[in-house]
Amino acid sequence: MYKPHPIDTSHIQLSDDIMALSEKLAKNIHEVWSAGRIAEGWTFGKSRDDKLKQHPCLVPYEDLSESEKDYDRATAMETLRVIINFGYAIQKNDYIS
Repeated sequence: MYKPHPIDTSHIQLSDDIMALSEKLAKNIHEVWSAGRIAEGWTFGKSRDDKLKQHPCLVPYEDLSESEKDYDRATAMETLRVIINFGYAIQKNDYIS
């Protein structure tokens, strides 16, 4: 049986700047997911219906519930923690938006 072994990032603390970045990444994660679903023929629906390909989260990130945003935020933050754990530094360049 498969037993996942994710990298332990519990010791990685994210700075305020990186936390702000994680929100931008969370929004993009949702945008990528949404674009993929739409490309597969999914549309908005009040409840998830796999047969009709309808999903209630096919809305702009800002319109998601906080629990749905938290799912994307967790993915973004864990990705950032893993990058830092691998020894990479994340630095903002002021000339790039």
